[in-house]
Amino acid sequence: MQKYSAQTGKPIPFGATPTDKGVNFSVFSRNAKAVSLALFKAPNDNEPYAVFNLDPVQNRTGDIWHIYIKEIAAGTLYLYRVDGPFEPENGHRFDKTRYLLDPYAKALTDTSFFLSEKHGKKDMPKCVVIRDDDFDWQDDKPLNYPLQHSIIYETHVKGFTQNENSGVTHRGTYRGFTEKIPYLKELGITSVEFLPLQEFDENENTNTNPETGERLKNYWGYSTIAFFAPKTSYASDKTPGACVREFKEMVREMHKNGLEVILDIVFNHTAEGNEHGFTLNFRGFENSVYYMLEEKDKRLYKNFSGCGNTMNCNHPVVRTYIIDCLRYWVSEMHVDGFRFDLGSILGRDTRGNLMENPPMLERIAEDPLLRNTKIIAEAWDGGGAYQVGSFPGGRWAEWNDRFRDDIRRFWRGDKFFAGGTATRLAGSSDLYLRDGRKPFHSINFLTSHDGFTLNDLVSYSRKYNEANGEHNRDGSDNNYSCNYGHEGKTSDAGVELIRTRQIKNMILTLLLSQGTPMLLGGDEFRRTQNGNNNAYCQDNELSWFDWNLKNRHEDIFNFTRKAIAFRMKHPAFRRPEFFLGKDLSANNLLDICWFDEHAKPFDWGKQKYFLACLLDGSKIEIFSERDDNDFYLMCNAGPDFVYARIPPPAPGKKWYRCIDTSLPSPGDFLDEKDAIGFVTPEYPLADKAMVVLISK
Repeated sequence: MQKYSAQTGKPIPFGATPTDKGVNFSVFSRNAKAVSLALFKAPNDNEPYAVFNLDPVQNRTGDIWHIYIKEIAAGTLYLYRVDGPFEPENGHRFDKTRYLLDPYAKALTDTSFFLSEKHGKKDMPKCVVIRDDDFDWQDDKPLNYPLQHSIIYETHVKGFTQNENSGVTHRGTYRGFTEKIPYLKELGITSVEFLPLQEFDENENTNTNPETGERLKNYWGYSTIAFFAPKTSYASDKTPGACVREFKEMVREMHKNGLEVILDIVFNHTAEGNEHGFTLNFRGFENSVYYMLEEKDKRLYKNFSGCGNTMNCNHPVVRTYIIDCLRYWVSEMHVDGFRFDLGSILGRDTRGNLMENPPMLERIAEDPLLRNTKIIAEAWDGGGAYQVGSFPGGRWAEWNDRFRDDIRRFWRGDKFFAGGTATRLAGSSDLYLRDGRKPFHSINFLTSHDGFTLNDLVSYSRKYNEANGEHNRDGSDNNYSCNYGHEGKTSDAGVELIRTRQIKNMILTLLLSQGTPMLLGGDEFRRTQNGNNNAYCQDNELSWFDWNLKNRHEDIFNFTRKAIAFRMKHPAFRRPEFFLGKDLSANNLLDICWFDEHAKPFDWGKQKYFLACLLDGSKIEIFSERDDNDFYLMCNAGPDFVYARIPPPAPGKKWYRCIDTSLPSPGDFLDEKDAIGFVTPEYPLADKAMVVLISK
């Protein structure tokens, strides 16, 4: 066996850091008695070819264990073993017989098999030493578009191209996604928000589909193993560490084509689970630091995530870990932003109490390296916290589920939702104005990975999750959906007509509202999950994009593409400040004014299915001379045809009809040069329809 020379090494940086002559290894463990580093030749080897026992005096600085091994390089495979007290009642779960993953590992070998009933001393994936400076970024850097000018597209790396009809060579991979960039450019979105792609085990789910007997998966990926490591199975090249290069290639090519990269990141819990779960890394290095434990019985884990454990995000060591991770993804992987799953957990103290000024959230918002990085919170958690509109920490944007619910209920025809809809259209000042945030801090969405697709929202009156193996008990029952006369798929032309119209209504409302719109991938061509509103375990055709639908629903795709372009052309729909209800330009027009179907001021105390607003397009940018057109938006969510009276345009101008969702394509969305002018004081507005007039 070849001999390797070991030196003391350095405590910082954490992880495995290659140099020209060797690799420095550094890990944190406060209560360990002994730490050993094992090196492996191949991913499937169960026995190491070299083991280094770290001296607790020479190889330890404070709580950091470190060693430098000469004659090894990037690509080396490694694991740790840590010895210490196994005293669950005191929060300690050390086990010297288990191999552990480095919490700072930047890549793992294949993870598809190790979280099984056989997991123990063997069958562990290996950490891969990665050299950060061996990739040619070609002068790339994060794009960092202002939220005000962003349109987010939420999707799944694998599911986007896994289907055989995706038309790509490398299906279900980073390279496959790269091949599909022209489609995203054609659609016109600016930013892709990926479901979790930090390393996780898709085979951790042990349930089966009761209808087919198929083994279910962890498809969405909300069960992270290694926060620094891109998922190996999403790479077309499976050699150790190739996933890092392939991810970087995808980011570089997306940036070349004007597309941002936003990562959904899951710091609220890990794959190690509760007291009956697996020891993989954090638990074996320092269980009592990385996790919130019950004070009266430290064998048990606090569970604000709903997934068995909760990361101790406001412990100083864990805060450092999270910041190091975010900085790595921005500085070395060039990502543009993060969406924080169950973000309220990052605002809980070490005992689990919500904090008024959480240091973790403030640190992320104020970190100098992350200053231009998008930070988006899912402003609630599984422990009862709900902070939409009040998420602490400064410049955070939030997923606005109030927008989702109010707009869904208005277009469904629920009573007394015109007022809420007006507030959402205007940017949700009731939520974001009081703490100094802006309209664009509201991430507006109607659908997301969690829930119905937009097609299913107008096709099913209830969920159909039996295939998940949980007797249809999983997933939300509060969907505010409607089937419009037939449950599920239908050939009824009348039902399909109203469904198409409602999809257009909601897409248009989303894209013409103040705030930052987020579109669920596939909604632009009616992707369906057959009524399943919790497809987290469905790594199959149910979740994968069916690209045949793009041709079948070309009218919806074209409508969405035009609506995105319309928003991006007109700053009236991307205002940097909230409306004031005042005449800001001395032109006898308020910046926004609300009307009923008689062109009278809207009576907010009455039940209404009709809502209209006039937007003054002048002086959108306070310190700019740039003006936009004026717009008149009419929404009829009721069941009856309405002759809507139109207020007069500004002097010297005329109204032109640009959009009417009740008309068949392509007449539903006209190019502005082809918009139809009229002088009649009334517009015949169909039931369940939205119309946009532009003044010229």
